Amino acid sequence: MNASDTTVLVVEDDRSNLESLERLLSREGYRVSTAPDAKTALDMLRRQRVEVLVTDLMMPGASGIDLLKAVKTVAPETEVIVMTAYGTVETAVEAMRGGAYDFVEKPLKRVQIVKSVAKAAEKASLVAENRVLREEISALRKREIIGTSPALRQVLEVAGQAAPSMATVLILGESGTGKELLARYVHARSGRAAAPFVAVNCAAIPETILEAELFGYERGAFTGAVAKRDGRFAQARGGTLFLDEIGELSPAVQVKLLRVLQEGEYEPLGGRTQRADVRVVAATNRDLTVEVRASRFREDLFYRLNVIAITAPPLRSRPADVPLLVEHFLRVFGQRNGKGPFTVVPAALEKLCRYAWPGNVRELENTIERAVVLSRSGTLDVGDFPKTMVESEQARSELVVPIGTPLEEIERMVIRETLRVTHGDKRLTAQLLGIATRTIYRRLAEERDGAPGGDELDGDELP
Repeated sequence: MNASDTTVLVVEDDRSNLESLERLLSREGYRVSTAPDAKTALDMLRRQRVEVLVTDLMMPGASGIDLLKAVKTVAPETEVIVMTAYGTVETAVEAMRGGAYDFVEKPLKRVQIVKSVAKAAEKASLVAENRVLREEISALRKREIIGTSPALRQVLEVAGQAAPSMATVLILGESGTGKELLARYVHARSGRAAAPFVAVNCAAIPETILEAELFGYERGAFTGAVAKRDGRFAQARGGTLFLDEIGELSPAVQVKLLRVLQEGEYEPLGGRTQRADVRVVAATNRDLTVEVRASRFREDLFYRLNVIAITAPPLRSRPADVPLLVEHFLRVFGQRNGKGPFTVVPAALEKLCRYAWPGNVRELENTIERAVVLSRSGTLDVGDFPKTMVESEQARSELVVPIGTPLEEIERMVIRETLRVTHGDKRLTAQLLGIATRTIYRRLAEERDGAPGGDELDGDELP
């Protein structure tokens, strides 16, 4: 934190000392406020944020120690420096026990008081940053999935039914669709909700150390292993282990993960076999059936993971949720940036609803954050959003069916159009349309062969 961003409140009943400290700290770049007594100082603390308070010990009325105790109640993040011309060990100990950052004796030395204020300001800044980070992490953990669209409700219903079981859950879907939020949704509604939720991005950890990260290691297991370290399976004991980007696992780690899922046990590097008391939820944006056919992903591991498959719907399949998400992100980023409240004009909101959102909810979130940060008013219009977005021709499509079209043809048209929107994802298409995946394959076979077909699958698809 820069000195110019730091407010220092000086409390001193001696006017000459007060003015001297005000000049000194102002020259150092601090914003300086002054108060002649404890009561005035407390009134000021209630009205404004103060990073550092410098107070005399002996003052008429309430003493500096009394003020210190009151400050820790009224503004606990304010760091307090106590000054006195009557320094004793007992007084210093009392001040430090009361929460004072420092205790300095008069007559004050310029270097000493400047150094003390600078260090107190640095600590106040770190405490404030930690508080903000804790609040953001807490908000992230508590964040609920936003939306009321049929596609989302159907997914949440399946997730809710799966949550109380111990079955492994595989969450499929494009990047940015909220797969980790779905995993947290499952965890929060399971019997393990009170235990840890540990998330691992398998693509973000180098292959050479991923095994050690997952399973841990004993001291001396390899060069550099100077102490025992628990892996993510141990950290998630009793709770849920979320393996994101599961399709990125190397063959060696796939074998070890398969053993955990089959036998419920694992071995830390250099250690003995341990029980794996975790519920595994995995996620990927890859088509694992394609990875299996290409021999990049073990077929037996795929079936172990694919006990309950949930596909996170892309944002383009749930346009009714866009206004709700926009409202949510406007509130979040408005508060985070000290701006707002914000509204979006109807024309701009319609553009946002019609955009295809290839980056899904994550792209929408980034778009709203950018608009909030750059906005000069509380009303966002079309011009506040990227030109390529509002002029995009990737808007969600609408199907027009001529009167008299046979129902079978309408069904095929709807399937074809939905497949186009979902980029050929047959499972998601079936989920959106509320039909069995076999129906998709049968209709495609009929269209290809020009005659009604059976229930057989395409030759290049796993059953």
